[in-house]
Formats: sequence, C-alpha cells, structure tokens
Amino acid sequence: MRIIDLSMPIITDHVRWPSERTVKGDLSAGDIAQVTTIKVSCHSFTHVDARRHYFSDGDTIENTALDALVGDAAVVDLMDVVADQAIEPELLASRCGHVRKGDKVILKSGWHRHRSFNTREFWTESPYLTRGSAQWLLELGIGTICYDFPQDYVIRLLLDGISSPMPEHVTHDILLRNGVHMVEYLTNTAEITQDRVFLSAAPLKVPEGDGAPARVYVIEGLQG
Repeated sequence: MRIIDLSMPIITDHVRWPSERTVKGDLSAGDIAQVTTIKVSCHSFTHVDARRHYFSDGDTIENTALDALVGDAAVVDLMDVVADQAIEPELLASRCGHVRKGDKVILKSGWHRHRSFNTREFWTESPYLTRGSAQWLLELGIGTICYDFPQDYVIRLLLDGISSPMPEHVTHDILLRNGVHMVEYLTNTAEITQDRVFLSAAPLKVPEGDGAPARVYVIEGLQG
C-alpha cells in the first residue's frame, strides 16, 4: 500500500491567493499552548467546489455526499500535454478507455513538474480543457473530476482581475452545472503509478459553504 499526498500547502505569500496566518502563544516562553489561526478563501489551494459556487439553486458543501469524493477512482494519463495546450475530446477519448460510468476521475497532467504553483506562469501557461472536452466528459457519465492544472482557460485572467462570462468557465458551466463534483488544484500527481487508485477528497464541513479546502490523497495497492 502506498499513500500519495496530492494537496497544495496553504501558504501566505501566494501569487494568486492572499491568506493570513497568525500564531498565539509561545511555548519557548512558557505558554501552555500554541494556537494557529488561518484566514483563507474556500476556493484557494486544493479544494472542492459545491454547486452553490456558481448556481443559486445548488447544494452547499456540507451537503455534498462523501461517497462522491471518497472511493475508487480512475487516473487519466495526460503527462504528455504541454504548456498552453487545449485538451480536446479526441485526446481524452484515447486515454479514457478504462473509465467507467459514474467514476471519480483524476486528470494527471503533472503540470506541477513544469511550473511552480506559486508563479504566474503556473496559471498563465497552463493546459486547459475546451468546451467540447467538458461536454465529452459529461456524456461519458463521470461522477467526479479532479484537476491538477487550471482547467478553464479564463482562470488565468483572474490574476489580473479580469472576469469572464459564465459560459467561458467551461468545466463549471457544463460539469458542475450538471452535478459532476469538482476537485481543483491537485499537485504531486506525477507520483501516481496506477490507473485505478483509492481517492480521498473529503472537504471541510463548512455550513452554507460554496466550497471548502480538502486534504486530498490517493492510495495505491488497495484495488484488486
């Protein structure tokens, strides 16, 4: 059995996500305890989106079924994609032969090997899914999808404060809208060696939350 951590660290100097960390108490000075407080967006670093993120009638994160985010998952090898590549349906079709209806799916591009998650280039040069690919995945019948790269082209524009119409957020508009669970910003996926793994992507239980951070990992060696 092998456990692979796929979670980004929550840091305070990130190029895209400002966050705060304070520490109360000094053990070396004789205080009885140390207590850390963090302030961070529910949609920063490795996290799970709830439908409420974009849709007013959508479930909030505490109502997301854990069995949609924990269990057997298919790993789709996209390790050969390059910077700024549009991932088209034909490529997905050639790599998804082992994916079953209802599967949890991890798209493994290994993008973290090419650009650090704390650089502009991680965002502005990322591969991305086309609208056709999002539609293809929906028609494949998957239940959950996990990305290790900024999967909508327009995400890169957010670094400069540029908002885009909903239809341009193609995976959210097609997959999330239609009930496919989305886990964003995995890292370390290049360490995965099997095409089926056990996935744990349970989010924090935030009442009325439109998303929540998650400590995502996979376990190899539990299947078959």
